[in-house]
Amino acid sequence: MTAFTSTRLRPDIHYLYAARALRGFGDGFAIIILPVYLLAIGLSPQLVGIVASASLVGTAALTLLVGFVAPRYDLRNLFLAGAGLTIITGLAFPTVDTFAPVLFVAFIGTINLSAGDLGMLIPLEHALLTQETADRNRTRVFARYSLIGSLTAAAGSLAAALPEFLTARAVAEVTALRMMFYAYATLGLLAAFLYSRLPQDHIRAATRPKSALGPSRKIVYKLAALFSLDAFAGGFVVQSLLALWLFQQFDLSLGAASAFFFCSSLLSAISFPVAAWLSRRIGLVNTMVFTHIPSSICLIAVAFSSNLTVVLILLLIRSALSQMDVPTRSSYVMAVVTPIERTAAASITAVPRSLASSISPAIAGFMLAGPFSALPLVVCGCLKIIYDVTLLGMFRNTKPPEES
Repeated sequence: MTAFTSTRLRPDIHYLYAARALRGFGDGFAIIILPVYLLAIGLSPQLVGIVASASLVGTAALTLLVGFVAPRYDLRNLFLAGAGLTIITGLAFPTVDTFAPVLFVAFIGTINLSAGDLGMLIPLEHALLTQETADRNRTRVFARYSLIGSLTAAAGSLAAALPEFLTARAVAEVTALRMMFYAYATLGLLAAFLYSRLPQDHIRAATRPKSALGPSRKIVYKLAALFSLDAFAGGFVVQSLLALWLFQQFDLSLGAASAFFFCSSLLSAISFPVAAWLSRRIGLVNTMVFTHIPSSICLIAVAFSSNLTVVLILLLIRSALSQMDVPTRSSYVMAVVTPIERTAAASITAVPRSLASSISPAIAGFMLAGPFSALPLVVCGCLKIIYDVTLLGMFRNTKPPEES
């Protein structure tokens, strides 16, 4: 199938946008209420960190599976399978209240504790978006896709205050939190309806490759290695653990945290179209690097501040900069591989991100309980700066078609 060259988007892209909105809203409140729920049922901060790691390991396994099977199977069926797993996750969490079952549900489930572009559905959506978009519009389409996800995640962050509202009206805290998981399952059901509207055999059998990667294997592996370093760094400050640090360090209420993460997500959302505009002027790689480094400096500064207002301002500045590499990175990966390799490339570059980011939350959980609880913020910032400098050195001369 050739790229869709008109500025008008195909209907199936709108279905993907709508499904992304539902997932974003669900992740927006789930990543905030999950650590609160785990603490409410008696888990320690260290165990919360281990649960976060388990969820990311499970995400890695699923994404790896998708990387191998997606080129050979109908995309719609894979989308429906992912939505089904979302439903199962939302229904399963309220039924478990001890560590081992919680760990299992986190491993097989879909709650994205990183609040980033991880998950089995993301590579599938990236490949389909690119398949039907012209090169000149690709980054803009990815920016819009990321914008929708971020805005709905911001709305979901506000919804995370609902358990506090219900608790004030004599509903038990654990019951109120469990109701949110049922809402998460409902969102998965709505996403399944949207995915069912996609046409079957979107990638014809004759065009499906016999192997996951071909001529672009070397560049994909290099990008995967670099992205794994970035994800490992980000795992030290996944949003759930950042919320936990704010709860413990500043006694921040759930309502205040909900409002803060709403503002944070809103700033990230605004940055996506800015990133698309900036990339047309300085290039995709330069946009990734020169917005990322200042955000990491802000994160390191947060670790050494004891004033809540200063901390929140620095974190908001970071939010306005740190996610500008999301649409540009996705667009860049899709641009530098051959069309037939896009689904595999999107999956394979996501797998090491999931694996790497699954290690650091457990380490961060122990750091949070140590004498310098802000150590994960420092480690994250330093590692991300190393990643940015390396990315610039290795890929500044590898241009996508629209920059050649």
